[in-house]
Amino acid sequence: MSKHHVNLVRTIFNDPPSRNVHWRDIESLLKHVGAEIENLSGARIKVHLNKREGILHRPHHGNTMDATGLLHVRELLARGGVTPALYEAAEDHKEA
Repeated sequence: MSKHHVNLVRTIFNDPPSRNVHWRDIESLLKHVGAEIENLSGARIKVHLNKREGILHRPHHGNTMDATGLLHVRELLARGGVTPALYEAAEDHKEA
């Protein structure tokens, strides 16, 4: 995983949620971790990630995610097994 994606996962799981995460970065991360994205009506998308699925909403005004949207992304990633701990363990393993 690229450094950019690792940092993005950390940002998504930070509390309080950041207000400076762009949708295009979220979409890139989802594709990178193997998620299948299905467009639904309006700004909704269905995401399939590691046998889990969820509905996310693209931002309506602008390109940055609001706090609620980012919490939904966090929940979907966590249910799909994509967490900061997973990538920190992988980095620790590479360093050893």
